[in-house]
Amino acid sequence: MSLPRLWNISQELEFDPFRALRRQMENALQGSPSPSIGAGAPAISVAETKDAFEVTAELPGVDDKDIKVNLDGNQLVISGEKKEESTKDEKDWHVEERSYGSFYRSMSLPFEPEAGAVEAHFDKGVLHLAIKKPARAVKTTKTIDIKTGAPPSANPAPNKAAAPGKAA
Repeated sequence: MSLPRLWNISQELEFDPFRALRRQMENALQGSPSPSIGAGAPAISVAETKDAFEVTAELPGVDDKDIKVNLDGNQLVISGEKKEESTKDEKDWHVEERSYGSFYRSMSLPFEPEAGAVEAHFDKGVLHLAIKKPARAVKTTKTIDIKTGAPPSANPAPNKAAAPGKAA
């Protein structure tokens, strides 16, 4: 015997506090599972250090002049186009092949970077981005001293109520 459900599926999704987070993670993880670029999204890796985010995007076969990196508020966008042409002359054949594909990847940063805070390098098919955190976004750790003994009383001793019938 199964127990009755308190909510139907649509109600569960409506009241799921993690639904937005789950959707955001799914969007971040979507993209082509292989590192090849076609009409889709390049594979990326994101790492956070104390003062920056480091993003790498795999863009094999893409020329650096065909890559665009934009920052719109806190939205980082990597886009571009892969163009590939090949010609083969073998025996009695002449083969020419062309392939084109655009790619697009965006992610929301937890802060809005300041002007000049993004540095980009492209090396051997991998785009490396370093996004410096603004000073207000850098977390600092403060050490709290621990004192021995009981804490001082925050509330003074309660006033003794006057005896009934007597004036104070």
